Amino acid sequence: MKHFALLLAGCALSAAPALAQTEGPGGIRSSTDYPSGSSGHDSRNTGFGIKGGFTASHFRGDDKKNYSDEGVYNTFHAGVYTQYGFSDKFSIQPELLYSRQGFAGNNGLPNSQGQTINGAYNTRLDYLQVPVLLVYNFLDNVSVHVGPQVSLLTKVRENGVERKIASDKDTYDYHSLDYGLAAGLEARVGPARIGGRYVAGFQDIIKNPRTTAAQGLDNIKNGAFQVYVGLGIAR
Repeated sequence: MKHFALLLAGCALSAAPALAQTEGPGGIRSSTDYPSGSSGHDSRNTGFGIKGGFTASHFRGDDKKNYSDEGVYNTFHAGVYTQYGFSDKFSIQPELLYSRQGFAGNNGLPNSQGQTINGAYNTRLDYLQVPVLLVYNFLDNVSVHVGPQVSLLTKVRENGVERKIASDKDTYDYHSLDYGLAAGLEARVGPARIGGRYVAGFQDIIKNPRTTAAQGLDNIKNGAFQVYVGLGIAR
C-alpha cells in the first residue's frame, strides 16, 4: 500500500502539466473557464479523482502525560474523492481513504503475547476513513476544507505483531470506530491538486481497560497531519 500511495503521487505530478494545458469543449477546463455562479455539473467544483500522500500521526488526550518517549508515527494514506459544486465558491467533497496511523512511545503495559513493552515501541492502526468536507474557494484556485470524519479500525499491530482489536485475554481493547473533525487547505493547477489538513479524532483509541495500569492510559485520541497530491479524473 505504501508503494501504491507513492504511485498516486507520481501520477498526479507527472500528468498535471499535460492535462492543465488541455482546454476547450472536449478537454479538461481550468477553474477560470467556468462562468461565475455556475453550479451542479457546470461547476469547476464537480468531479472525482484519486489522491494520496504522507501522514504524520500522533496521539492526544488527558492520559498522554502517562506515556513516555512519545514520537510521531510517519506513514501514508491513499484513496478516492468525489466533489459536487453548489456554486463557483462552495462545494461538498466526500472521500474514501485507507489511512495508516498510530503512535510511538512507552507505556510499560504487556502486549497480547504477555510481553511487557518497555523502551521504544510503536502501535500501528489501519483505518478506512470517510471525511465529508465543505469546500470554500476563497481564491480562484485555493480552497479551505472542513468537515466531519468517521473512521473504521481494520487492523492493529503492536511492535510489528498483529493483535485483535478486542479480546478478553488482553489488558485492554481498541475502539473499532473513531469520529472527528478534518480541516485544511488545498491548491489546484488544472486537474492536479496539492493540500494539507489536520485530523483530530474525538473517540478514545483504547477502551475497556482491565488493569489499574491500563486505566491510566485509556484517554488518548488520534491526531494526524496529512499532506497529499491528487488528480481529477473527471470534472
